[in-house]
Amino acid sequence: MTSEEMTTPEPTNTAEQYFDEKKGQFINKYTKRNKLRNSFYNQELMALQEELVKLQFWVKENGLRVVIVFEGRDAAGKGGVIKRIIERTNPRVVRVVALGIPTEREKTQWYFQRWVAHLPAAGEIVLF
Repeated sequence: MTSEEMTTPEPTNTAEQYFDEKKGQFINKYTKRNKLRNSFYNQELMALQEELVKLQFWVKENGLRVVIVFEGRDAAGKGGVIKRIIERTNPRVVRVVALGIPTEREKTQWYFQRWVAHLPAAGEIVLF
């Protein structure tokens, strides 16, 4: 697939579009009554995973490097998102790095030094 065949993504909604001025809070689009249907979810998931596979081929073909960093509280859903990202991608191109608790030596170093050894080479995508 060439870069000319790739299309630019459609713009997403901004946070302001989901803010209720009267209540002074953000609107939750998916309440229990307005639940996301499984069929819609699976259809969207497949389409997005297809885009990830295209990204993977593009990165490999052009010798690019991609780093994706997930940060959040425990049980925030990071693991589930990562699982869905790697579900259909090639493990030779996309890999996951889970950095554990820093050692005593690592605690004395710059925070980002732990990441350097795991940064991607040409044609790789790494998820932290």
